[in-house]
This record gives sequence, structure tokens and C-alpha cells, in this order.
Amino acid sequence: MAAVARSIRPSAFRALAQRPLAPSLGAAPAFRFPRGTRSFSQSPLAQVKKYTESHEWIELADGSNIAKIGITKYAANSLGDVVFVELPEADLEVGAGEPVGAVESVKSASDVLSPVAGKVIRGNAVLEDDAKTINASAEGDGWIAEIEVADVAELDALLDEAAYNETLDH
Repeated sequence: MAAVARSIRPSAFRALAQRPLAPSLGAAPAFRFPRGTRSFSQSPLAQVKKYTESHEWIELADGSNIAKIGITKYAANSLGDVVFVELPEADLEVGAGEPVGAVESVKSASDVLSPVAGKVIRGNAVLEDDAKTINASAEGDGWIAEIEVADVAELDALLDEAAYNETLDH
């Protein structure tokens, strides 16, 4: 029986690959998206990314109070090659503007300040083994800490990307 199934399966896949199902069944989709639109969307509230004048960023995701904190691309470029990252301990309570970690580079060392008050959930373990991840992806995989934000409304006082970019010396 298994031998028969194996011999039929390749020809069945070829037949399906050659003919689309919908025309043969005479069925049409009940709903079509207009041309030029995407069939998926992301609410602007789904992820909120804000910046500080001291070159940190915070990204609040999924409409929750959990956020990631890191340094901006500008800060990573200014520091040069990152050689060590001091990560925070889990359950550390931090206030806005308090250190949540530190970054050492070949040029200097700098504290990473929490943009808002909260409790550290975890540090980015990837940075323990590969601190240069910050140079490669400062605002992505190179985040420093994940925190539980005490008051999400604090993000309103921070800069959006356009306002942050205006503060930079180009």
C-alpha cells in the first residue's frame, strides 16, 4: 500500500503544479483587495519607537507595556567598534534617565540610560558573546534590555524619529 502511495504522489504533485485549482473548480475568491494595496497591515500603534536626545531608543510592541531599549545608529557610529556591553540584571527597577547598562568601544565608554521608568525583564544575551551586534544592528538585534514599562504615557514625552533626526548634527 505504501509503495502505491509513493508512486502516485509525484504525479499528483505535478498535476497540481500544472493547473491552478480555482479555474478548474469555477470558484472565485469572495473578496479581493484593490490593486496597489497590501493584504496585510500594521497599525501604527502596534509598535511605538521613540528616541531621547541622549541617543537611546525604546520600542513598545504589541500594544503591551513591554519594550526594548538600545542605543541609536548615530550613537553606535559615534562610539566606533563596540568591544563590551554591560547588561542589566533581571528585576532591576530603573527610573527615567537612570543607567540600564553601559557600552564600551575602542573610543570610549558610555552609560545607556532608560528613557522611561520600569523593571528590567532581561538583558540581550546575544551581546555577551558578540558586542559588535550593536554596530551591525543598533536599532534591531543590538538592543540592550527588555523592560516592563511602569507608565506607557511616559513615551509621549520622548521624540519621534523625525524630531530625533532634527537634533543630530549632520
